[in-house]
Order: sequence, then C-alpha cells, then structure tokens
Amino acid sequence: MTTLEMSFHQALFRYPPPIETELNRLAELFAQTPALADAYPPRWLAIQALEGDETLISDIRTLGGPAVAAALEESLNRLRAIYGDDLDVVLVDQRYRFVHTIATQAVRRPATPPVTLSDRIDRVVTNRWLGIPIFLVVMWVVFKLTTDVAAPFVDWLDSVLSGPVSRWIGALLGLFGANGGWVESLVIDGVAAGVGGVLAFVPVLLTLYFALALLEDSGYMARAAFVMDRLMRALGLHGKSFLPMIVGFGCSVPAIYATRTLDNRRDRILTGLLVPFMSCSARLPVYVLIAMIFFPAHAGQVIFGLYLTGIVVAVGVGALLQRTLFHRQPQAPFVLELPPYRMPTLRNVWQQMWERTSSFIRKAGTIILATSIVVWLLLAIPIGEGEFADTPVDQSAFAAVANAATPVFTPLGFGRWETSGALVTGLIAKEVVVGTLAQVYGGAAGDEGAPGDEAATLVDDLTGIAGGFATAVGDAVRALPGIVGINLVEAEEEPAAEGLATAIRTGFMASSGGHGALAALAFLVFVLLYTPCVAALAANRHEFGTPWMLVSLFGQFAIAWLAAFIVFRGGLMVWG
Repeated sequence: MTTLEMSFHQALFRYPPPIETELNRLAELFAQTPALADAYPPRWLAIQALEGDETLISDIRTLGGPAVAAALEESLNRLRAIYGDDLDVVLVDQRYRFVHTIATQAVRRPATPPVTLSDRIDRVVTNRWLGIPIFLVVMWVVFKLTTDVAAPFVDWLDSVLSGPVSRWIGALLGLFGANGGWVESLVIDGVAAGVGGVLAFVPVLLTLYFALALLEDSGYMARAAFVMDRLMRALGLHGKSFLPMIVGFGCSVPAIYATRTLDNRRDRILTGLLVPFMSCSARLPVYVLIAMIFFPAHAGQVIFGLYLTGIVVAVGVGALLQRTLFHRQPQAPFVLELPPYRMPTLRNVWQQMWERTSSFIRKAGTIILATSIVVWLLLAIPIGEGEFADTPVDQSAFAAVANAATPVFTPLGFGRWETSGALVTGLIAKEVVVGTLAQVYGGAAGDEGAPGDEAATLVDDLTGIAGGFATAVGDAVRALPGIVGINLVEAEEEPAAEGLATAIRTGFMASSGGHGALAALAFLVFVLLYTPCVAALAANRHEFGTPWMLVSLFGQFAIAWLAAFIVFRGGLMVWG
C-alpha cells in the first residue's frame, strides 16, 4: 500500500461528533423502514435530510410515517441548538475540508502555474472595462444573424406555406369533397394561416439557437455571467443570477426553473421576477414581423434595441425591488467556476438547436394550433352581418371580444380590436400574436397570388420551392458581411406593400392618427414587457407561490403599459 493510500484510509471521513451521532441514529431508523430503505441509501438520506432537502424531507414524512418524521424533527432540533441555522453549511464545509486534505497530499502543483490559452483570452474577455462592451458586441452579432441572415429564409418559407402548401391542402380537401365550405375555411384560413404564420419564423429560431449553442459550448456563457456580476450587484443579486436570465432569452419557463440553482429563496424570487423581462425567443417572430413592415432598413437595430430595453428595464425593476421588498435580506456570496474554452462540437450544437426548435414546433402543433382554431371559430361566428364562416372580420365574435379590451390600448397608439385581440391571445404564447394577426388581417390581405397560381402544377410548385431556396441561400450569404458593416445587399426602403404587411400598416396608421411607425414601436415595447405566457405564470406559481405570481402578472402589465405610453406619447411630443 502506498503512502497516499495509507493516508487516505487513515483520513476516513467523519462529521463532527454531534452530527455523526444524529446521522447514525437516523440512518439506522431509515434502514428499519422498508419504504425508505428500498428507495434511498439510509446514510445518504440522513445527510440530505440534515442539509434541509425539502423534497426528500417530504418523502421521509410520507413514506416513514409520523414516528420517523418526529425522530427527524428531534434530530434537527438538537443540532440546531448547537449550530443554529448553519447546519447545512457545517456539513458542506466538513466535506470540503476532507477533500482539500486529500487533494493537498495527492496533487503537486508547480511553483509558477502555467498561463493557459483560456487565461490569456480571459484577460481580455473578462477585463473590468472591456468585458461588458465585448458582451454587447457578441449579442449584436447574434441579433444580426437572426434578422439579416435569417430573413431570406423566412420570406422563402412564408411563400411556401402560403402558396404551394395552401394549394396542396385545398386540392386534398377537394378530393374528399370538403372544398368551398366552412371546413376549407377552418383548415386554410384557421390552421394553415395561424400555425403557418408562426412556423415561417423557424429559420429565425434555428439561427438564434445556433448562435447561443456556440456561445454555451465554447464556454463564453460562464464568462458573461462573471462579467455581468458588477451590474447584477446593483440589483442586489450576483452574476450567478445572470445565468437564468441568459436562459430566459430562449424561454422564460426553464429560466424560472433554473433559479433553483441559486442558494437562497430571496435570490430565487427576485431573479424569477426579473427573468420575464428577458426577451424570450417566442417574442422574436413578432419583432421580425413588425420591424420588417415599419423599419425594414433598420430592423436589426430595432430588435437589438428591444433586447437591450428588456435588460435595462430588468435592471431598473431589480434595483427598485432591492430597495423596497427585499431591502432587509442579505445577499449570498458569488462563486462561479469558469470552464476552459473549447471548440464547439457539431453534435452538441445540433442537439441544442434541434431540442429547442423541436420544442417550438411541438408548441405550434398543440397550443398554437388550438388557439388558431379558437380564433378562427370566433372569427367565423357573426355578431352583426354575415353567416357562419362567411363573416366580415369586423362583424365577428372575435372583434366583439377584442373591442372590450381596446380602450386599454387606445392611449398607446394601437387601440384597434385586431391588435387588442392579438395581445390577449398572446397571453397563451407570444408566437400566437403573429398567427392571430395573420388570421384577423387575412380578409384585408386577401389572396394576392399571381395570376395562374391556382393552375400551377406540382412540378411548377416544386421548381419554385427549389428556386426560392437557392435565392434565399444567396441572399443570406450576401447578408453575412453586413454583420461587420459591409453592405452587399441593396436595402429596400419599404417592404413589399401588399398582403398582410399592407393590412397591418394600415391598421396602425388608423389607430395612431397617422403615426403608424411610432405606434408599432410602442406595440413592440408592450410585447417585450408584458407577461410572456401562461406557462411562465404557472412556473412562477409553482416555484414561488400564488402571491408572487400575481405580483409578476400585474406588475409586468403595468410596466409594459407605462413604457408603451411613454414611447408613443413621448414620441408625439418630440416629433409632433
């Protein structure tokens, strides 16, 4: 046996005597309780219970019965009388001391540690003055990719879904004798228009998830949390809280659950209240649609500005909460291990892209599909003129329901039933906003296909799809240099003035008294800041309780309304 092995055996790990006594007592009791012994190792379960694992303590009470629960409570009380509320800290500290002792004997470090490539990169990337500007540049590149580079594929996929796919669906319904009636209207105007309007933005999400996967797999995301620590301190948090917020750029629901990694409830609640202000990927299709209609030459800057606005609002709200509701609660220390930089692997990047995008597509096949059908049904039910499935949109039940909410949004410049209805359905999922706008403005957009579209053959459609894809690839490649300011694409001052874009532009112009672009910007700010979705509310309630969920719901709505009011009314004062 080597000297190291002898030292290891001599240093058999033990907790302090009072803790060991209670551990042995509980482990023996758990071992004699079949329901617990079959589910968990007794000593491990005793350690977790003394450390305060609420889930396991609940299992002990449920599976062990009143006698075991009482014994556990007695052990906890005896140890709390000795260690106070720091019992879990004592347990962890003892393990770290043991590991440190073994590591000291086993590891021989050079007198001068070598400077690695990661160290040299971190001297720049995590620099006190350069860290945040570098982070902003990285985010700018991400958003240029998701707007300029992905935009040609969005246009291509939208033309495919609204053109050949819709024709194929109509032809298939004709084979079963279901064309020309309410069934065709439901499938094409309801399902295809609603779900298809959202699925057209899959290229944007694929691009976003590709960029985020590269940053995560390379190790940069941990540096972003480190760099943002100083800023997070202003909110009464630390850099570790920035990790759930980074997740929030993808989806608010896992971001809220990611707050479990924080050490105390105070940090978890405060971070959970701020996460929804991070612009989740579900909002991105709304940004792209509205920005390309009203700000085609500056869509990337507008979307980047919205993401920054979400961060700024989170900083302001966090600072306010830290000085009011959370001002007496101490901050937890910040400890973060920075992994070495590594080259992202194609397999990991693709896996992350596919998991996140497939989740979005599944949502389109469930929540968005169901919402699209409900919206179509409300649009099909006449309140004034018309018949079922042949009703002017402004005479439909949907218009009547949406009109009830319109006065709330009138001061913000988008007080029309179309936008009000889209925001109401957006509570279900932000992707639904695009689908709803596509449905309610469908009558205005009309079927503006080129003459002869109905007579197009399958070969014509497939040829057009392949040709359109090739064109999109070429446009995307030419857009790449635009990330660094080299413009190889002749920018159009305005998007194509037809179809859905024309109807949405006309609606915003009418509701804002001729200030459509300003109203559209206020609309985007409102979409950014109000509740992401009902799933986020459910996650908030599950993690923090109903009162904090209500604080999040009504607080976000008030902040979104006030911010949109400032944008629209302030813009009118400045620009007239």
